[in-house]
Amino acid sequence: MESNLYCNSLTQYSRLKTRVVNVGEVPLGGNNPIRVQSMTTTDTMHTEATVAQSIRMIEAGCEYVRITAPSINEAKNLENIKKELRLRGFKTPLVADIHFTPNAAEYAARIVEKVRVNPGNYADKKKFETHDYTDASYNDELDRIRNRFIPLIKICKEYGTAIRIGTNHGSLSDRIMSRYGDTALGMVESALEFLRICRDENFHQIVLSMKSSNTQVMVQAYRLLIQKMHQTGMDYPLHLGVTEAGEGEDGRIKSAVGIGTLLEDGIGDTIRVSLTEDPEFEIPVAKALVARYTQRAQHQPIPALPVNYSHFYTPFEHQRKTSNTCINIGSQQVPRVIGVLNQTALNGKPIQQKTLFPFGYSYSVALDKWHLADQACDYIYTGSLPINFEIPGTLGIIYNYDLWLKQNKQRCYPLLNIQHYESATVLHQQLNFVTVTIHTLEGILKNNPRPGLVLIFETENLHGMAEMREMVLHCMANTAWQHIPIIFKRSYQNLHTSTLQLHAATDLGALLIDGFGDGICIDANNTTAGPNTINALAFGILQASRLRISKTEYISCPSCGRTLFDLQETTARIRSRTEHLKGVKIGIMGCIVNGPGEMADADYGYVGVGVGKITLYKGKEVVKRNIDTHLAVDELINLIKQHGDWVEKETLEV
Repeated sequence: MESNLYCNSLTQYSRLKTRVVNVGEVPLGGNNPIRVQSMTTTDTMHTEATVAQSIRMIEAGCEYVRITAPSINEAKNLENIKKELRLRGFKTPLVADIHFTPNAAEYAARIVEKVRVNPGNYADKKKFETHDYTDASYNDELDRIRNRFIPLIKICKEYGTAIRIGTNHGSLSDRIMSRYGDTALGMVESALEFLRICRDENFHQIVLSMKSSNTQVMVQAYRLLIQKMHQTGMDYPLHLGVTEAGEGEDGRIKSAVGIGTLLEDGIGDTIRVSLTEDPEFEIPVAKALVARYTQRAQHQPIPALPVNYSHFYTPFEHQRKTSNTCINIGSQQVPRVIGVLNQTALNGKPIQQKTLFPFGYSYSVALDKWHLADQACDYIYTGSLPINFEIPGTLGIIYNYDLWLKQNKQRCYPLLNIQHYESATVLHQQLNFVTVTIHTLEGILKNNPRPGLVLIFETENLHGMAEMREMVLHCMANTAWQHIPIIFKRSYQNLHTSTLQLHAATDLGALLIDGFGDGICIDANNTTAGPNTINALAFGILQASRLRISKTEYISCPSCGRTLFDLQETTARIRSRTEHLKGVKIGIMGCIVNGPGEMADADYGYVGVGVGKITLYKGKEVVKRNIDTHLAVDELINLIKQHGDWVEKETLEV
């Protein structure tokens, strides 16, 4: 692996080789399968409830069961939980989740197969305070941490217990924040400090994770961690996850964007999908994400670019590829969404106004006006079917070239193949789409680009994301073509809606995370997803990639034994009243462990601080403490109104 890269290859799929870590009877890393895991949401002191939920998780396919141990009492009760599971014939390894309590970790390490510690708060603190450290004072802090952490290492060595050093973006300590800032590098250094202590003690049963609710930061942190390990000869296995991903479709899309981006490059030895749902529902999602890679190494070869990528590819930070402007495509404008009209579904009928409803445009006959939804696509490809009515003013129509020559109406644009493009004497003055594959790319790059050109990349390769990425890099390495806008189009056949969401979010999200692409297009045939679902999926991928906000964003934790209220019910109540607040980010946290930190990126925060008590935040600042739960949602709405972010529900006219 080149020192400037983070995976074995950008063009040939292969698992990043890591050392084997023994976690009970289910080893991790090396040539072992990518393991899937989840975390209980029950009170750890309720033995029967925790055992019952653990069994449901295991029967769903969970290979490691994580259980919170916020105090010594919960740590002690892990023994009862494990004993009962073993009596019932379940040998799945247990993982104790530890945050602020080293004594709980030390007790749990004698019982369970793995202990997770968070370096941001295990022996450190977070009060959002900035400190000026000299090298000497910083090293004094490291010595303090070392003295606090070594007892756990010694116990783990004695009992054969593994440790996950699990960094959370939201719980970086004030010490790390003061030196490295709120960065991916800060996340990596937070883990490396603890990792160096382990290595000094000759302890290597270690797993590492770099979790964030921000998919860009999460991906950058894992890549940077791999590079740092590679530079120092380390090869510890990686646990992947997007923390506080949320619920339903949004949580699945966001998880696929973050986790899938890394899996595509062969990174990851175990994954956890963090949904605000019962944990047994996380497992099928995790298994579906992992299943794509069992045969991935058999993909068609992808020709690699024979130049140093580092001149124009920065995988450790997000930089949008600069592009020319073609009407509303390119430059630094938000990525555009192209919808595909399913001609088979029309069954020979002409396109009518109602045909556009699933794409975010509704027409009022009485008012003779179009209404625009927040998730209205920018273009619709109709192929060889004409539109014979006045289209909305914000919409563009893409026709096959032959039809466009006949129609050539306002806001209608041609789609050409390579042969059309080379021979056409008539083109649109501002915008022309040309479909390109890896096989036709070299041919088109030999020419000079014509004005108003946008490339639509397509692929049939099993390893399609990598092929499209290589196509982008080929363009970027060509001076004449490096600023031509690019649309990524992926086609899917015979998929269930849930599978389509995961595949598309992985395939397109991975490219967007890298800063590539001026738009996306999802073409799905013979699926259970209708055009409205596919349209919403495209916007969901852009939002999860942090590139285009089209709805309210909820940063909600997946719940655990520390949670102080019903997260699913509360999230649903907050969503029902705020889901129309486009662009507003609301953090919903079950407890204080990661709440303030993970919500630092949110506009408003709703955090459990005691049984039946909620504290509200504006950004990182506490606004109102200890509100009764039954009043808290109303108080959150009032807070949003006070800061001018509230709008009434309405539909925009176009």
